[in-house]
Amino acid sequence: MKTPLLAFNSKGIYCEAADVYIDAWKPVDKVIISHGHADHSRYGHKQYITHHDNIPIVKHRLGDVNIEGKNYNETFTINNVKFSLHPAGHIIGSSQIRVEHKGEVWVFTGDYKDEADGVCIPFEPVKCHSFITECTFGLPAFKWKPQSEVFTEINQWWKQNQEDGRTSVLFGYSLGKAQRLLKHVDAEIGKIYTHGAIENMTQVLRNLVDFPETNLITRETTKSELNGNLVIAPSSAHGGTWIKKMTPYVTGSASGWMTFRGARRRRAIDKGFVLSDHCDWDGLLKSIKATECEKVICTHGYTDIFAKYLRELGYDARTEKTQYEENED
Repeated sequence: MKTPLLAFNSKGIYCEAADVYIDAWKPVDKVIISHGHADHSRYGHKQYITHHDNIPIVKHRLGDVNIEGKNYNETFTINNVKFSLHPAGHIIGSSQIRVEHKGEVWVFTGDYKDEADGVCIPFEPVKCHSFITECTFGLPAFKWKPQSEVFTEINQWWKQNQEDGRTSVLFGYSLGKAQRLLKHVDAEIGKIYTHGAIENMTQVLRNLVDFPETNLITRETTKSELNGNLVIAPSSAHGGTWIKKMTPYVTGSASGWMTFRGARRRRAIDKGFVLSDHCDWDGLLKSIKATECEKVICTHGYTDIFAKYLRELGYDARTEKTQYEENED
C-alpha cells in the first residue's frame, strides 16, 4: 500500500519523504508551523519553519527557539519534497502549507477563514489533490454576517453603554481576535483599555499592523478612568477579581460560538457578537471547491458531520484525529 504524502501519527502530521512534521503536537526534530496559536505552535521542537510574520509571535510565546522564516509563495525543498506557505487569513502570519512530491500535491490549512479582515493577508485558495481542512464550525447553523455589520453592532453597543455610564468589557482571544477588534472598533467613541495578555501580544505585532492607541490596565487604573470606555480582555479574565474594578460594566464576547444563545448563557455574557477567525459552513465548502481537490481530510471540529456531507457531494472525504483544540474563536 502506498504511503500517503502526509500521514497522521502520535506526534503530528508527518511527511515521511521529507522527514518533517507539520504542526506537531509532540517534540520532533523539524516542524513546519502554520500559525502561532498554542495548539499548533508547541514548545520542544529542535527546528521550526514558519512565515516571517509568525516568528515574533512564536518567540514571544516559546522563547528564543531555533526558527527559520519563509515568505508566502516561496518554494523551499527538503529531501526533494517541495514546500511553500500560502495565506490562510486566520491571524497574522498564518499559513496554509503546500506539499508537492512526484507530481502529487497536498495542502494543510491549519486554521483559516475566507473573509478578508483588514488585519492579516487574506486567504488564497491553493490547487491540490488532497486537502486537510479544519471543521471548527462545520455545521450549517454557522453562517457569518459581513464583518462591517458586526463592528457596527459592537460600536453601537459601546456607545449605548457609555451613555448609560457603564464600562464595556469585550472578550476575545488574545492572539488574533483581540487585534481584529482593536483594528476595527471606533476609537473616536472613547479610550481603549487592554488586559496585560492582550497588550503584550499587541505590542509584539505593532510593527506589522497599525493599531490605535491602547492603555494597559494596571493596579493603579481607577474605576473612573475606565467608566464609559472599552476594555478588551481574554475570556479567562471573566469572573475573576481583575474585572471587579470595571464596575459598573457590561460584558460582550466576540466569537463564532456566540451563534448559540446557550453559549452566551453558559459564559454569563451580556451580549454576544458573532465574529470568528474561522470559516463558517459556506466558507468551508467554497474554499474546498476552489482547491479543485479530490480528497479531503477533516480535522478538529464537526468532522464526522462535515465529512459525511462532503461524501454526499462526491468528495473522497474522511476524518483524522488531532490534538488541535476548538478554541474560542
